Amino acid sequence: DDLDDLLLSCRYGDLDDVRAFIDAHGPAPLSTARDALGNSVIHMCAANGHPSTDILTYLLPLLDDPATLLSAPNAAQSTPLHWAALNRQLPAARALVECPRGPGAILIDAKNAAGRTPLGEAELAGWDEGAQWFVEVMSLDEHGVGEEAGAEDVPES
Repeated sequence: DDLDDLLLSCRYGDLDDVRAFIDAHGPAPLSTARDALGNSVIHMCAANGHPSTDILTYLLPLLDDPATLLSAPNAAQSTPLHWAALNRQLPAARALVECPRGPGAILIDAKNAAGRTPLGEAELAGWDEGAQWFVEVMSLDEHGVGEEAGAEDVPES
């Protein structure tokens, strides 16, 4: 199946095959292509140690709505940024968070089924460089990031 081949090409970093798929089918299938576990082409690019940013740089501008695909969870509720963090892929993490038409640093807030954010995955993996980068780009004031649910502001006495 062509969609399975596309997902594998993204997983293994085969930019030529990804381009051939786009030439043959156009960019529309990019938004819906998923493997059996709900992983998208962006998950596949983000997770692996090949020059995935080449494929991400190629694919992201082709998407009608990159924000939706960047935020899309797989069956374990992990986003592509979770996978980049888990696999210590800083160039991919940067490409995802810095995508001009993406949701930005709010991606760092998404929780997977295990209750972990990409920052939490980076910390769990012992990936200090990535965890530090996530903290640097997070907007702690935006959308209550960094606050516990239900936490109250207590005025200083």
